[in-house]
Amino acid sequence: MIAVLTKAFGLAHVEWAEDIVGDTFLAASESWKEKGTPENPTAWLYSVAKNKTRDYLRRHQHFSQKIVPNLQAGQEQGEEIELDWSNDNISDSQLRMMFAICHPDIPEEAQIGLALRVLCGFGIDEIATAFLTNKSVINKRLYRAKEKLRKQGITLDLPAPAAMEQRLHNVLHILYLVFNEGYYSPLEERQLRKDLCFEAMRLNHLLLQYPPTHQPFVNALLSLMCFHASRFEARIGADGSTILYDEQNRDLWDVELIAKGNHFLIESAKGEVVTKYHLEASIAYWHSTKQQLDHKWEHILQLYNKLLQIEYSPIAALNRTYALAMARGHELGIKEAEKLGLAGSYAYHILLGKLYTALSKDQALQHYKEAKEKARSGIEEELASKYIDELIS
Repeated sequence: MIAVLTKAFGLAHVEWAEDIVGDTFLAASESWKEKGTPENPTAWLYSVAKNKTRDYLRRHQHFSQKIVPNLQAGQEQGEEIELDWSNDNISDSQLRMMFAICHPDIPEEAQIGLALRVLCGFGIDEIATAFLTNKSVINKRLYRAKEKLRKQGITLDLPAPAAMEQRLHNVLHILYLVFNEGYYSPLEERQLRKDLCFEAMRLNHLLLQYPPTHQPFVNALLSLMCFHASRFEARIGADGSTILYDEQNRDLWDVELIAKGNHFLIESAKGEVVTKYHLEASIAYWHSTKQQLDHKWEHILQLYNKLLQIEYSPIAALNRTYALAMARGHELGIKEAEKLGLAGSYAYHILLGKLYTALSKDQALQHYKEAKEKARSGIEEELASKYIDELIS
Protein backbone atom coordinates (compact mmCIF):
# COMPACT_ATOMS: atom_id res chain seq x y z
CA MET A 1 0.00 0.00 0.00
CA ILE A 2 2.84 2.39 0.82
CA ALA A 3 4.52 1.57 -2.49
CA VAL A 4 1.33 2.21 -4.50
CA LEU A 5 0.65 5.52 -2.77
CA THR A 6 4.27 6.62 -3.11
CA LYS A 7 4.07 5.90 -6.83
CA ALA A 8 1.11 8.33 -6.93
CA PHE A 9 2.68 11.01 -4.69
CA GLY A 10 6.31 10.74 -5.74
CA LEU A 11 9.19 9.33 -3.70
CA ALA A 12 9.95 12.67 -2.06
CA HIS A 13 6.64 12.36 -0.22
CA VAL A 14 6.86 8.79 1.01
CA GLU A 15 5.91 10.05 4.49
CA TRP A 16 2.46 10.94 3.14
CA ALA A 17 1.99 7.36 2.07
CA GLU A 18 3.23 6.08 5.43
CA ASP A 19 0.85 8.40 7.30
CA ILE A 20 -2.17 7.36 5.23
CA VAL A 21 -1.41 3.64 5.55
CA GLY A 22 -0.75 4.02 9.27
CA ASP A 23 -4.11 5.79 9.73
CA THR A 24 -5.81 3.10 7.64
CA PHE A 25 -4.54 0.27 9.81
CA LEU A 26 -5.34 2.20 12.98
CA ALA A 27 -8.91 2.54 11.72
CA ALA A 28 -8.95 -1.19 10.96
CA SER A 29 -7.77 -2.12 14.44
CA GLU A 30 -10.49 0.02 16.01
CA SER A 31 -13.32 -0.93 13.66
CA TRP A 32 -12.57 -4.65 13.42
CA LYS A 33 -12.24 -4.97 17.18
CA GLU A 34 -15.71 -3.52 17.62
CA LYS A 35 -17.53 -4.89 14.55
CA GLY A 36 -15.46 -7.93 13.64
CA THR A 37 -13.29 -8.56 10.60
CA PRO A 38 -15.08 -7.65 7.34
CA GLU A 39 -15.83 -10.28 4.74
CA ASN A 40 -13.16 -8.88 2.44
CA PRO A 41 -10.46 -7.27 4.64
CA THR A 42 -8.25 -6.33 1.69
CA ALA A 43 -11.02 -4.45 -0.11
CA TRP A 44 -11.94 -2.72 3.18
CA LEU A 45 -8.36 -1.50 3.62
CA TYR A 46 -8.10 -0.27 0.03
CA SER A 47 -11.40 1.60 0.31
CA VAL A 48 -10.44 3.28 3.58
CA ALA A 49 -7.00 4.16 2.19
CA LYS A 50 -8.66 5.79 -0.82
CA ASN A 51 -10.93 7.88 1.44
CA LYS A 52 -8.04 8.88 3.69
CA THR A 53 -6.01 9.85 0.60
CA ARG A 54 -8.83 12.12 -0.52
CA ASP A 55 -9.06 13.70 2.95
CA TYR A 56 -5.28 14.05 3.16
CA LEU A 57 -5.12 15.86 -0.18
CA ARG A 58 -7.89 18.24 0.86
CA ARG A 59 -6.00 19.13 4.03
CA HIS A 60 -2.81 19.71 2.02
CA GLN A 61 -4.44 21.29 -1.00
CA HIS A 62 -1.78 23.98 -1.50
CA PHE A 63 0.86 21.24 -1.91
CA SER A 64 -1.12 18.51 -3.59
CA GLN A 65 -1.97 20.42 -6.76
CA LYS A 66 1.71 20.54 -7.71
CA ILE A 67 2.68 17.16 -6.30
CA VAL A 68 -0.10 14.87 -7.50
CA PRO A 69 -1.88 16.71 -10.31
CA ASN A 70 -3.68 13.66 -11.61
CA LEU A 71 -5.30 12.87 -8.28
CA GLN A 72 -5.94 16.56 -7.59
CA ALA A 73 -7.62 17.08 -10.97
CA GLY A 74 -10.07 14.30 -10.24
CA GLN A 75 -10.75 15.76 -6.83
CA GLU A 76 -11.42 19.24 -8.19
CA GLN A 77 -13.94 17.86 -10.66
CA GLY A 78 -15.80 16.14 -7.85
CA GLU A 79 -14.82 12.71 -9.06
CA GLU A 80 -13.67 9.81 -6.95
CA ILE A 81 -9.92 9.47 -6.48
CA GLU A 82 -8.73 6.37 -8.26
CA LEU A 83 -5.88 4.34 -6.83
CA ASP A 84 -4.74 1.31 -8.79
CA TRP A 85 -4.74 -1.66 -6.39
CA SER A 86 -4.34 -4.25 -9.12
CA ASN A 87 -1.76 -6.99 -8.55
CA ASP A 88 0.24 -5.75 -11.52
CA ASN A 89 0.46 -2.20 -10.17
CA ILE A 90 1.26 -3.39 -6.65
CA SER A 91 4.14 -5.50 -8.00
CA ASP A 92 5.35 -2.68 -10.25
CA SER A 93 5.21 -0.17 -7.40
CA GLN A 94 7.16 -2.41 -5.05
CA LEU A 95 9.73 -3.19 -7.72
CA ARG A 96 10.29 0.50 -8.39
CA MET A 97 10.49 1.23 -4.67
CA MET A 98 13.04 -1.56 -4.21
CA PHE A 99 15.40 -0.04 -6.77
CA ALA A 100 14.89 3.49 -5.43
CA ILE A 101 15.70 2.77 -1.79
CA CYS A 102 18.68 0.60 -2.81
CA HIS A 103 20.21 3.56 -4.67
CA PRO A 104 24.01 3.59 -4.19
CA ASP A 105 23.87 7.15 -2.79
CA ILE A 106 21.97 5.86 0.27
CA PRO A 107 24.13 4.37 3.08
CA GLU A 108 23.83 0.59 3.36
CA GLU A 109 22.35 0.53 6.86
CA ALA A 110 19.75 3.08 5.80
CA GLN A 111 18.90 1.00 2.72
CA ILE A 112 18.19 -2.00 4.93
CA GLY A 113 16.13 0.13 7.32
CA LEU A 114 14.10 1.60 4.45
CA ALA A 115 13.55 -1.86 2.98
CA LEU A 116 12.25 -3.17 6.31
CA ARG A 117 10.07 -0.11 6.89
CA VAL A 118 8.70 0.69 3.44
CA LEU A 119 8.76 -2.66 1.63
CA CYS A 120 8.29 -5.12 4.46
CA GLY A 121 6.06 -3.09 6.76
CA PHE A 122 8.06 -3.49 9.97
CA GLY A 123 7.52 -1.00 12.76
CA ILE A 124 10.26 1.22 14.16
CA ASP A 125 10.46 -0.95 17.31
CA GLU A 126 10.98 -4.09 15.25
CA ILE A 127 13.67 -2.48 13.10
CA ALA A 128 15.45 -1.17 16.20
CA THR A 129 15.40 -4.68 17.64
CA ALA A 130 16.80 -6.14 14.42
CA PHE A 131 19.69 -3.66 14.50
CA LEU A 132 20.26 -4.07 18.25
CA THR A 133 19.69 -0.34 18.79
CA ASN A 134 16.91 2.02 19.89
CA LYS A 135 13.99 3.79 18.19
CA SER A 136 15.70 7.17 18.22
CA VAL A 137 18.67 5.88 16.22
CA ILE A 138 16.40 4.22 13.64
CA ASN A 139 14.17 7.30 13.30
CA LYS A 140 17.20 9.50 12.67
CA ARG A 141 18.66 7.01 10.21
CA LEU A 142 15.42 6.79 8.25
CA TYR A 143 14.96 10.57 8.29
CA ARG A 144 18.45 11.12 6.88
CA ALA A 145 17.83 8.49 4.22
CA LYS A 146 14.58 10.14 3.14
CA GLU A 147 16.29 13.52 3.05
CA LYS A 148 18.91 12.01 0.78
CA LEU A 149 16.17 10.69 -1.50
CA ARG A 150 14.70 14.18 -1.75
CA LYS A 151 17.95 16.12 -2.18
CA GLN A 152 19.34 13.69 -4.76
CA GLY A 153 16.10 13.83 -6.71
CA ILE A 154 15.86 10.03 -6.75
CA THR A 155 12.67 8.90 -8.46
CA LEU A 156 10.71 5.69 -8.81
CA ASP A 157 11.84 5.30 -12.40
CA LEU A 158 13.49 1.94 -13.04
CA PRO A 159 17.18 2.11 -14.00
CA ALA A 160 18.07 2.37 -17.67
CA PRO A 161 19.12 -0.96 -19.26
CA ALA A 162 22.81 -0.01 -19.12
CA ALA A 163 22.63 0.60 -15.35
CA MET A 164 20.17 -2.17 -14.51
CA GLU A 165 22.63 -4.98 -13.75
CA GLN A 166 24.78 -2.97 -11.35
CA ARG A 167 21.73 -1.63 -9.50
CA LEU A 168 20.30 -5.15 -9.45
CA HIS A 169 23.44 -6.41 -7.73
CA ASN A 170 22.96 -3.68 -5.13
CA VAL A 171 19.32 -4.68 -4.59
CA LEU A 172 20.31 -8.33 -4.18
CA HIS A 173 23.01 -7.37 -1.69
CA ILE A 174 20.41 -5.63 0.48
CA LEU A 175 18.02 -8.60 0.25
CA TYR A 176 20.92 -10.90 1.16
CA LEU A 177 21.67 -8.78 4.24
CA VAL A 178 18.00 -8.67 5.27
CA PHE A 179 17.77 -12.46 5.01
CA ASN A 180 21.00 -12.96 6.95
CA GLU A 181 19.83 -10.56 9.66
CA GLY A 182 16.93 -12.92 10.21
CA TYR A 183 18.76 -16.21 9.76
CA TYR A 184 21.92 -15.52 11.74
CA SER A 185 20.70 -12.87 14.16
CA PRO A 186 21.49 -13.54 17.83
CA LEU A 187 18.11 -12.14 18.82
CA GLU A 188 15.77 -14.29 20.84
CA GLU A 189 12.63 -13.07 19.05
CA ARG A 190 11.74 -16.02 16.84
CA GLN A 191 8.91 -14.53 14.80
CA LEU A 192 10.90 -11.47 13.77
CA ARG A 193 13.73 -13.66 12.47
CA LYS A 194 11.42 -15.70 10.25
CA ASP A 195 9.56 -12.63 9.01
CA LEU A 196 12.81 -11.02 7.92
CA CYS A 197 13.79 -14.10 5.95
CA PHE A 198 10.43 -14.63 4.29
CA GLU A 199 10.13 -10.95 3.35
CA ALA A 200 13.55 -11.09 1.68
CA MET A 201 12.40 -14.20 -0.20
CA ARG A 202 9.16 -12.52 -1.28
CA LEU A 203 10.98 -9.51 -2.68
CA ASN A 204 13.54 -11.74 -4.39
CA HIS A 205 10.71 -13.69 -6.03
CA LEU A 206 9.20 -10.38 -7.17
CA LEU A 207 12.40 -9.67 -9.10
CA LEU A 208 12.01 -12.98 -10.94
CA GLN A 209 8.57 -11.93 -12.16
CA TYR A 210 10.02 -8.92 -14.03
CA PRO A 211 11.81 -10.06 -17.26
CA PRO A 212 14.77 -7.60 -17.09
CA THR A 213 15.61 -8.78 -13.54
CA HIS A 214 14.96 -12.47 -14.15
CA GLN A 215 18.68 -13.19 -14.15
CA PRO A 216 20.68 -16.32 -13.22
CA PHE A 217 22.23 -14.72 -10.12
CA VAL A 218 18.75 -13.65 -8.91
CA ASN A 219 17.68 -17.30 -9.13
CA ALA A 220 20.86 -18.29 -7.29
CA LEU A 221 20.09 -16.03 -4.33
CA LEU A 222 16.52 -17.28 -4.05
CA SER A 223 17.82 -20.85 -4.21
CA LEU A 224 20.17 -20.09 -1.32
CA MET A 225 17.34 -18.59 0.72
CA CYS A 226 15.06 -21.59 0.08
CA PHE A 227 17.71 -24.08 1.20
CA HIS A 228 18.43 -22.13 4.39
CA ALA A 229 14.76 -21.55 5.19
CA SER A 230 14.07 -25.27 4.74
CA ARG A 231 15.96 -25.94 7.98
CA PHE A 232 14.18 -23.34 10.10
CA GLU A 233 12.25 -25.81 12.26
CA ALA A 234 15.26 -28.06 12.75
CA ARG A 235 17.52 -25.20 13.91
CA ILE A 236 15.49 -24.36 17.02
CA GLY A 237 14.75 -26.81 19.83
CA ALA A 238 11.47 -27.04 21.73
CA ASP A 239 13.07 -25.03 24.55
CA GLY A 240 14.22 -22.32 22.15
CA SER A 241 17.84 -23.48 22.06
CA THR A 242 19.91 -23.43 18.88
CA ILE A 243 20.62 -26.78 17.22
CA LEU A 244 23.73 -26.86 15.04
CA TYR A 245 23.70 -28.47 11.61
CA ASP A 246 25.20 -31.86 12.50
CA GLU A 247 22.72 -32.35 15.35
CA GLN A 248 19.54 -31.42 13.48
CA ASN A 249 16.61 -33.79 12.99
CA ARG A 250 16.53 -34.06 9.21
CA ASP A 251 12.91 -35.18 9.28
CA LEU A 252 12.07 -31.59 10.22
CA TRP A 253 13.59 -30.16 7.06
CA ASP A 254 10.99 -28.68 4.69
CA VAL A 255 11.15 -30.87 1.58
CA GLU A 256 9.01 -28.44 -0.42
CA LEU A 257 11.45 -25.59 0.15
CA ILE A 258 14.36 -27.89 -0.68
CA ALA A 259 12.64 -28.78 -3.97
CA LYS A 260 12.17 -25.08 -4.72
CA GLY A 261 15.81 -24.47 -3.89
CA ASN A 262 16.78 -27.17 -6.39
CA HIS A 263 14.54 -25.59 -9.03
CA PHE A 264 16.03 -22.11 -8.65
CA LEU A 265 19.56 -23.55 -8.53
CA ILE A 266 18.98 -25.26 -11.89
CA GLU A 267 17.61 -21.98 -13.28
CA SER A 268 20.68 -20.15 -12.01
CA ALA A 269 22.96 -22.39 -14.09
CA LYS A 270 21.65 -20.92 -17.36
CA GLY A 271 24.12 -18.04 -17.29
CA GLU A 272 27.85 -17.94 -17.94
CA VAL A 273 28.99 -16.00 -14.86
CA VAL A 274 29.42 -17.66 -11.47
CA THR A 275 28.66 -15.34 -8.55
CA LYS A 276 28.99 -15.76 -4.82
CA TYR A 277 25.26 -16.50 -4.74
CA HIS A 278 25.78 -19.48 -7.07
CA LEU A 279 28.53 -20.87 -4.85
CA GLU A 280 26.68 -20.29 -1.57
CA ALA A 281 23.53 -21.84 -3.04
CA SER A 282 25.55 -24.86 -4.17
CA ILE A 283 27.02 -25.22 -0.67
CA ALA A 284 23.52 -24.97 0.78
CA TYR A 285 22.37 -27.64 -1.70
CA TRP A 286 24.92 -30.11 -0.33
CA HIS A 287 23.96 -29.19 3.23
CA SER A 288 20.32 -29.89 2.36
CA THR A 289 21.08 -33.36 1.02
CA LYS A 290 19.95 -35.94 3.57
CA GLN A 291 22.08 -38.69 2.06
CA GLN A 292 25.39 -39.34 3.81
CA LEU A 293 27.59 -39.32 0.71
CA ASP A 294 31.34 -39.94 1.01
CA HIS A 295 32.21 -37.08 -1.32
CA LYS A 296 29.74 -34.57 0.13
CA TRP A 297 32.19 -32.64 2.30
CA GLU A 298 34.89 -32.64 -0.36
CA HIS A 299 32.42 -30.94 -2.73
CA ILE A 300 31.55 -28.39 -0.04
CA LEU A 301 35.25 -27.74 0.64
CA GLN A 302 35.98 -27.06 -3.03
CA LEU A 303 33.01 -24.70 -3.26
CA TYR A 304 34.27 -22.76 -0.23
CA ASN A 305 37.70 -22.52 -1.86
CA LYS A 306 36.10 -20.89 -4.93
CA LEU A 307 33.86 -18.66 -2.81
CA LEU A 308 36.80 -17.26 -0.85
CA GLN A 309 38.56 -16.43 -4.11
CA ILE A 310 35.56 -14.39 -5.25
CA GLU A 311 34.81 -12.70 -1.92
CA TYR A 312 36.61 -13.31 1.35
CA SER A 313 34.69 -13.18 4.61
CA PRO A 314 35.73 -14.41 8.07
CA ILE A 315 32.58 -16.52 8.51
CA ALA A 316 33.07 -18.21 5.12
CA ALA A 317 36.70 -18.92 5.99
CA LEU A 318 35.62 -20.39 9.32
CA ASN A 319 32.95 -22.52 7.66
CA ARG A 320 35.57 -23.75 5.20
CA THR A 321 37.68 -25.10 8.07
CA TYR A 322 34.72 -27.19 9.26
CA ALA A 323 34.28 -28.61 5.76
CA LEU A 324 38.02 -29.31 5.68
CA ALA A 325 37.80 -31.12 9.03
CA MET A 326 34.89 -33.24 7.85
CA ALA A 327 36.55 -34.07 4.53
CA ARG A 328 40.17 -34.59 5.62
CA GLY A 329 40.30 -34.88 9.39
CA HIS A 330 39.77 -32.77 12.50
CA GLU A 331 43.47 -32.13 13.09
CA LEU A 332 43.86 -30.39 9.74
CA GLY A 333 40.66 -28.45 10.29
CA ILE A 334 41.87 -27.21 13.67
CA LYS A 335 45.25 -26.22 12.24
CA GLU A 336 43.61 -24.14 9.51
CA ALA A 337 41.07 -22.58 11.87
CA GLU A 338 43.80 -21.39 14.22
CA LYS A 339 45.44 -19.48 11.35
CA LEU A 340 42.38 -17.28 10.83
CA GLY A 341 42.90 -14.92 13.76
CA LEU A 342 39.29 -15.19 14.92
CA ALA A 343 39.93 -15.85 18.60
CA GLY A 344 37.52 -13.04 19.50
CA SER A 345 34.62 -14.80 17.76
CA TYR A 346 31.97 -16.86 19.51
CA ALA A 347 31.56 -19.08 16.43
CA TYR A 348 35.29 -19.75 16.30
CA HIS A 349 35.35 -21.19 19.82
CA ILE A 350 32.18 -23.24 19.28
CA LEU A 351 33.75 -24.75 16.16
CA LEU A 352 37.05 -25.50 17.89
CA GLY A 353 35.17 -27.02 20.80
CA LYS A 354 33.35 -29.35 18.42
CA LEU A 355 36.51 -30.34 16.58
CA TYR A 356 38.54 -30.90 19.76
CA THR A 357 35.86 -33.00 21.48
CA ALA A 358 37.10 -36.28 19.97
CA LEU A 359 40.77 -35.31 20.39
CA SER A 360 41.12 -33.49 23.71
CA LYS A 361 38.25 -32.87 26.10
CA ASP A 362 40.33 -30.35 28.04
CA GLN A 363 40.95 -28.28 24.92
CA ALA A 364 37.31 -28.60 23.91
CA LEU A 365 36.16 -27.47 27.36
CA GLN A 366 38.45 -24.44 27.23
CA HIS A 367 37.01 -23.34 23.89
CA TYR A 368 33.43 -23.78 25.05
CA LYS A 369 34.18 -21.64 28.10
CA GLU A 370 35.67 -18.99 25.82
CA ALA A 371 32.56 -19.16 23.65
CA LYS A 372 30.33 -18.67 26.68
CA GLU A 373 32.24 -15.52 27.63
CA LYS A 374 31.89 -14.13 24.12
CA ALA A 375 28.19 -14.99 23.71
CA ARG A 376 26.08 -12.11 22.36
CA SER A 377 22.75 -13.42 23.60
CA GLY A 378 21.18 -15.78 26.10
CA ILE A 379 20.68 -18.33 23.32
CA GLU A 380 24.38 -18.41 22.44
CA GLU A 381 25.32 -18.62 26.10
CA GLU A 382 22.90 -21.53 26.64
CA LEU A 383 24.38 -23.44 23.69
CA ALA A 384 27.92 -23.08 25.05
CA SER A 385 26.70 -24.13 28.52
CA LYS A 386 25.03 -27.20 27.03
CA TYR A 387 28.29 -28.36 25.44
CA ILE A 388 30.19 -27.68 28.66
CA ASP A 389 27.69 -29.77 30.63
CA GLU A 390 27.96 -32.61 28.12
CA LEU A 391 31.75 -32.68 28.44
CA ILE A 392 31.92 -32.69 32.23
CA SER A 393 28.97 -35.01 32.84
